[in-house]
Formats: sequence, C-alpha cells, structure tokens
Amino acid sequence: MSRIGLKPIQIPPGVTINQKDGVIEVVGPKGKSSVKIEKGLSVSQENGQIMVHAQSKTAKLSALSGLNRTLIQNALVGVTTLWTKSLELVGVGFRAQSDGATLTLSLGFSHPIKIIAPPAITFVVSDNKITVSGIDKYLVGEEAAKIRRYKPPEPYKGKGIKYLGEIVRKKAGKATKALGGAPGGK
Repeated sequence: MSRIGLKPIQIPPGVTINQKDGVIEVVGPKGKSSVKIEKGLSVSQENGQIMVHAQSKTAKLSALSGLNRTLIQNALVGVTTLWTKSLELVGVGFRAQSDGATLTLSLGFSHPIKIIAPPAITFVVSDNKITVSGIDKYLVGEEAAKIRRYKPPEPYKGKGIKYLGEIVRKKAGKATKALGGAPGGK
C-alpha cells in the first residue's frame, strides 16, 4: 500500500493557503487554484507544511488521502511555476499560429482548425512546436490531448501532432514494394 498520503507537503515562499468548507484555496504568484477535500479527510497546516489526515484507518480513506495530497501538491506547483505540455507538428505544410487565446492549426484539411483556450490556459507557438501552459495540471493535459487528437502521428511516416519527446513506433510498408513486385506477376 502506498504511503504518499502520509508525507508532508512543503509550502513554497510566496504561497498562501486558505481552508474553508472542505475546499483548500492555494494562491501564488502565477494565480490561484482550489482543491476540494473528500469527506472523512482533514487537512492541517503547521510549520510551513501541509498534512492530509484520514479520520479513520480504512483502505478507501487511505487511498483518498494520497490522492488529495497529490492534488494539493499539483496546485502548489501550478501557482508557483505553471504546468506545461509541449507538442510538435511533424509533416510538410503543417503550421500553427497563436493570436491571443486562439490557436489556429493548418493540418492539411480543407479548412483551418481554430481552438479557443479556456480562461486558465495559454498557447505559445514557436516554429513547429506548441506549448500549452496553465495552473491546473488536468486542464493543461486535457487541452494538449485535444490538440493532438486532430491529427495523431500515423505509424508509417510519423506525420501528425505528437508530444515533444514521444517516440512513434513505425510500421514497415508493403513487403511487395520492397522486393520489386509480387512473384509471378506481370
């Protein structure tokens, strides 16, 4: 069984934490985030650390304490350094442009694709790379996955939108093409 829920979380300097009605609000230099605490859990703050405690020793509450601890940790990281996810466009003629909160993709379709960012998300485009950043780790990953879904990398040439550093497994082409034709064919 994991013991992540038992570890204390260090509060970085410049971050304030408010607890009210089962919701923890984390305010930092990059913005604010809130985490809803499950029933049966309590959160204490002392000596620049946060601890999540289960009110009873059941397996479910132990698991939920680990989950809530990680959600609070993710909120702390988001308000101090932002979460980022980078995507790469691979293919001839694939382009991306960002103007404000709108991302425009040219992916070889008959029309450009416009994606409007949620309020807490920003898009940064440089060359053939798109960086999605924001305070909420879940929203950043969701937006990056939504962008990738428009043109996932295909397995033969690897063209499409892939995560930066993602390795695309490639398939071999037709075997008959490599041999120069089918045997017995004209």
